Amino acid sequence: MATTDTPNIHPLHGEIVAQVRRKMPQEERLYELSEFFKVFGDSTRIKILFALFTSEMCVYDIAALLGMNQSAVSHQLRILKQAGLVKFRRDGKVVYYSLDDEHIQQIVHQALTHLSEMKGPSTT
Repeated sequence: MATTDTPNIHPLHGEIVAQVRRKMPQEERLYELSEFFKVFGDSTRIKILFALFTSEMCVYDIAALLGMNQSAVSHQLRILKQAGLVKFRRDGKVVYYSLDDEHIQQIVHQALTHLSEMKGPSTT
């Protein structure tokens, strides 16, 4: 709840609260960050990202890999593209998708590391 909604609440450690408040990103940036992480909330999109860690791929190959129809994969790729996670290039009539940059792989690997620390090693 925002501080304007709770005017009678006074911090026990005001200096710490003030220090944290100064470092807190603006509300708009926090919203953008939450929207960014929502994209990772779908296992199909995670599978697509893992596929693109290894190689750029066309939608047909991704669909074959995942056992899905092309339309469903295209929909997920569109979401990933809008989030800035993947990019594409055309080669004639074929569109190839790849990771937008190496940060995407780092984000996923950091998450896997965190999960391993919480639950023990995974099979990847």
